Amino acid sequence: MTTVSAPRLSIRVRLRGVGAGLGRWVSHAGYLQKWLVLGTFIGIIAGLGAVAFYSLLRLASHVFLGLIGGYFVPQPAAEDGFLGTPNFPTWWLIPIIVCLGGLLSGAIVYLFAPEAEGHGTNAAIDAVHRNPRMIRSRAVIVKMIASAITIGSGGSGGREGPTAQISAGFGSLLARTLNLSPEDGRIAVSMGIGSGIGAIFGAPLGGAVLAAGIVYREDFEVKALVPGLISSSVGYTVWGLFQGFTPLFGYSASNYRFDQPIQLLWFAVIGVVAGLVGLAYAKSYYSIAGLSKRLQVPRMLRPAIGGLAVGLLALAVPQVLGTGYGWVQQALDRSTLMALPLWIVLVLPFAKILATSLSIGTGGSGGIFGPGIVIGGFVGSALWRLVEPLGQGMGVPLSPAPFVIVGMMACFGAIARAPLAVMLMVAEMTGTLTILGPAMVAVGIAYLMVRRTDATIYRSQLLDRTEAQSARLHIGLPLLGRVGVAEAAVSPRVLLTTDMTVSNAITRLESAFVPGAPAVDTDGRFQGTVDMAVLRKLTAADDTTIERCVDAAAPTVSDGADLGEAIDALPEGHGWLTVLDDEHRVSGILAIGDVVRAYHATLRSDERIVAQVSADSGITYIRIAPSSPLAGHTLAERGLPDGVIVLSVRRGEEALLAAGSVELCAGDLVSVLAPVNMLAAVRALLAPG
Repeated sequence: MTTVSAPRLSIRVRLRGVGAGLGRWVSHAGYLQKWLVLGTFIGIIAGLGAVAFYSLLRLASHVFLGLIGGYFVPQPAAEDGFLGTPNFPTWWLIPIIVCLGGLLSGAIVYLFAPEAEGHGTNAAIDAVHRNPRMIRSRAVIVKMIASAITIGSGGSGGREGPTAQISAGFGSLLARTLNLSPEDGRIAVSMGIGSGIGAIFGAPLGGAVLAAGIVYREDFEVKALVPGLISSSVGYTVWGLFQGFTPLFGYSASNYRFDQPIQLLWFAVIGVVAGLVGLAYAKSYYSIAGLSKRLQVPRMLRPAIGGLAVGLLALAVPQVLGTGYGWVQQALDRSTLMALPLWIVLVLPFAKILATSLSIGTGGSGGIFGPGIVIGGFVGSALWRLVEPLGQGMGVPLSPAPFVIVGMMACFGAIARAPLAVMLMVAEMTGTLTILGPAMVAVGIAYLMVRRTDATIYRSQLLDRTEAQSARLHIGLPLLGRVGVAEAAVSPRVLLTTDMTVSNAITRLESAFVPGAPAVDTDGRFQGTVDMAVLRKLTAADDTTIERCVDAAAPTVSDGADLGEAIDALPEGHGWLTVLDDEHRVSGILAIGDVVRAYHATLRSDERIVAQVSADSGITYIRIAPSSPLAGHTLAERGLPDGVIVLSVRRGEEALLAAGSVELCAGDLVSVLAPVNMLAAVRALLAPG
């Protein structure tokens, strides 16, 4: 039997004890204490993660493009402002290098953490909605290495995706280790997204707002904003201690003053064009990603094919290689932008879209936030080159910087469905706030254009909070918040230990007729859950333990929580979750059937209590007739006479609480509380004839 050495086991037990102790403190701490501590921890990891990935990326770029290819990409102002190598010393090596980077990246992701492919921000948003505990630590490490290789070898991608996944992964780790409530877990992961991106871009305020706005297309998670301010500020401070506090693109338009109203016309044009280019970006990326999945080649080879195509494209348009931030820096300056051929400036936005789609959409690892900013900057520079001959008399600024900055804000702010956050981030990245006023015209127009199509670059975003599973349940079933988990949970039929053999675990699960069970260590502390389907796929020897099969990210809920929190913790597709006490020990199991049973019992109890409130009131059950004026309408639209309360609506086997948004249908069984002298009138209204 495989065993764990005593020293290793002792360290694990101690760490779990520390985690359990911190978890108890967090569960009883006040709002300020909790988020000050958690926000500081997440911010420190975000800053250190950003520094670590930036250093790894610089090393990869130096090795692949620099030492092997003899080509050094331009750098933005905060990173020495190097103008880059004027041409390729050995041009034929460039496609080979980018292809090799894609091959290495694809192999690492495929072999060690397949979920790390593509752009990390989307995966982190998905974790916020589905299960804030689901981000594996292994995926974070793989994401860092694979992204550094992809981008460092010339692939077109952003460095914010890996940094967002690092800090979001730490938030996910906190959710698991401290047994955070589902709501706190979502906030922790959202904070990680915002603080990671804010740190790597040197934009703390934008990062904090991004934490609250990136998870929805048309909503704002207010509860994540204030904690996000703490984590993003700490992350930025840590980043600055190592890399300095100079804005990424320097103080690019610090002298700009909006004093010509005619410029609003040009900013409106930028908004229109940026909105259209943003839509093209999303369409191109997901089209190529879909095409890549249909290719009849091994999965790990797809990024290599994309890399080869990007390398060939770079022979004509070298600006597509890497992040592109250095080229945006050059576009901000009149002299360097005018030195570029006009056709290059005009084709750049579309070439960068194609390169990013080929690099990341085929399975390469990297972010799509950064390229979106670069694409928007290229849109602004192209428009400035076209209208520059009109001169300042027509409101065209002498410097292209205002056009480039507004293009960055409008293009990606619209397609990311986070206009306010991206506006603030770009303002911080360029060291200017004076352009925000007129820029709002461009950003507003671009956002409204994208909103009409319902498009987004982050497909894990939900429309708003009402679309989330937990929000839907709380609106329709508010009694969930009054029923304790301890009242509904049942004892587990099977409790496995991590040193149990695979064959023994399968026998135990089969005997109890259950698809899975919680697993605990030798000290009795919860480690995760084990699924029968996973065990049956193993071909290992019978004496192999189940330790490596344990899902540490499995959903859990505290025994002091209510059913609303339990539903929040239950990801889509899971039928049960484990209930834990303050010591991180298993106290029960809660399945969907248990939730429904406890809810119905509470509903029936409330009906009896309400019926006793007044001697002249009574409850009656009425089935809605097709001829009822309420059929096909919500209670908010039609309602009932004063003094009459609809307690519940039963539709087949489904029990609904009578919220104003519930639409009544013919055949619904409605329980109504009303004065005795009004019951006949209510019956005539609901079931006339």
